[in-house]
Amino acid sequence: MRALRTATTGMAAQQMNVEVISNNIANMNTVGFKKQRAEFQDLLYDNVERMGAQSSDSGTVVPTGIQIGAGVKTGSVYRILTQGSPTLTDNPYDVAIEGKGYFQVLMPSGETAYTRAGNFALDDQGRLVTQDGYLVQPAITIPQNNTGVTISKSGQVQVSTAGSSTPTVVGQLQIATFYNEPGLEAIGDNCSCKAVRRARPISPIPAIPASAP
Repeated sequence: MRALRTATTGMAAQQMNVEVISNNIANMNTVGFKKQRAEFQDLLYDNVERMGAQSSDSGTVVPTGIQIGAGVKTGSVYRILTQGSPTLTDNPYDVAIEGKGYFQVLMPSGETAYTRAGNFALDDQGRLVTQDGYLVQPAITIPQNNTGVTISKSGQVQVSTAGSSTPTVVGQLQIATFYNEPGLEAIGDNCSCKAVRRARPISPIPAIPASAP
């Protein structure tokens, strides 16, 4: 029966591994998605005979001992945070972060969440929002009478208007970085947002967007 229980732990661990890989494949084209990797740990060992135990009255000792393992378990599912390749789009509000950091968004609960997905758009009030309608923080509103919007490499949002030769700065994209990025917890319906649970945010710094996410 021990052998069956041990084999069962291996099958359960491999099932978890397949589920993680399947999720990575399913999200190959999801903007801002970070793939994951399952990591495993061996379970406690049963010491049938300890190393160094006396094996005879003459003082001989067991050189290696006997240990029987209880199987394997999933230790963690690690998020791989390497940066992907940016893709050029025709949306003037699409941006990408070069290097570390996350955009800040306001959830309906009032909680601040974080995302690498920079495929932004405007809501009915001209505010910069995510594809799920969550407000980008700090809030940026684009005037309706604009003739063009540009986002600099430092994250500064500028708007051109008719009759003015000088663009007007309407906002500044900011990013937050963390000491423990793998400690961020994924939330939402595959919106790539990260709620702070076990990570400590560093003071926000200006975003450095690329031309596309």
